[in-house]
Amino acid sequence: MLGTVLLLLRRAEALKRLLEVFGMEDPPPPPAHFKQPPQYMVDLFNTVANADGVTKNPDILEGNTVRSFLDKTHGEKMRFLFILSSVAKNEKILTAELHLFRLWPRATDGPKRHHFCQVSVYQVLDKSELDTPGGKKLLAARLVSLQGSGWEVFAITQAVSCFSPGSGGTEDTLGVCTQDHFLTHFTPSSLWASLPVASFPGGSHTPWHVPKLTGPRNARSLDRLQPCQRHPLSVDFEEIGWSGWIISPRGYNAYHCKGSCPFPLGENMRPTNHATVQSIINALKLSEGVSSPCCVPDKLYSINLLYFDDDENVVLKQYDDMVAGSCGCH
Repeated sequence: MLGTVLLLLRRAEALKRLLEVFGMEDPPPPPAHFKQPPQYMVDLFNTVANADGVTKNPDILEGNTVRSFLDKTHGEKMRFLFILSSVAKNEKILTAELHLFRLWPRATDGPKRHHFCQVSVYQVLDKSELDTPGGKKLLAARLVSLQGSGWEVFAITQAVSCFSPGSGGTEDTLGVCTQDHFLTHFTPSSLWASLPVASFPGGSHTPWHVPKLTGPRNARSLDRLQPCQRHPLSVDFEEIGWSGWIISPRGYNAYHCKGSCPFPLGENMRPTNHATVQSIINALKLSEGVSSPCCVPDKLYSINLLYFDDDENVVLKQYDDMVAGSCGCH
């Protein structure tokens, strides 16, 4: 009984530490009902990362976080409001965009009255005075054709930066007004923060030939005889209870480094100069208490998570130093 309790406590502490790695205090609750993530965010994830979430194209994102926000007005087809309070105070907004999807209206009886429609984007200054000049500020106005479908993108970085948490603004909403019925209900904007990291080339070292051994004790001996190299390390989000809020990936291979760093260290061991000197000192017993170099990751790569936050908005975030790309003797 005591052993079970200790195991549960250890698991809870381990999951807490894992959440800290992902910059969270508590895991976001899964959406109350099945929710399809915006295709724009899914496509962005697939462009930036491979199936395991490992970064494959670091130049796509200007930062390391993309947040999408859904319209929260429910029922108003001519006006859309976005709640930006989920932006953390320690996040710096680099770019913000408003994406509106334009649908080609179905054919109706009688002559068409309009071939173009004006879309006006406003910064909300006072939600209770939206219909007065002092209640909103015009950010952009554009005539768009009704003869076709597609996305209309508006740059709103300055407005969102002023009204995001930690900026000193008094509001945290952004409003959009339109002058015709041609927008879908889903109208996300995106926020970008921080800096990206290098891409993931993959690959591993070719192992040396080692003698075949049997038995538990010989297995441990085999580990000591094997040279430093990379080994699989699977992280399954479903096993740790995170599959409800993480959209992609379902898990990833973090890899880990294991093996010996025997004297003399060859180039395939990727030794540092310090490790080479330490190996020589250890082999010649020139100083007491000096061990052989350790097998550790010498290249680390980022992964990307696509997930639902506390407000059920979809977030794409990149996490540094999550995958061992190669191993070496240090």
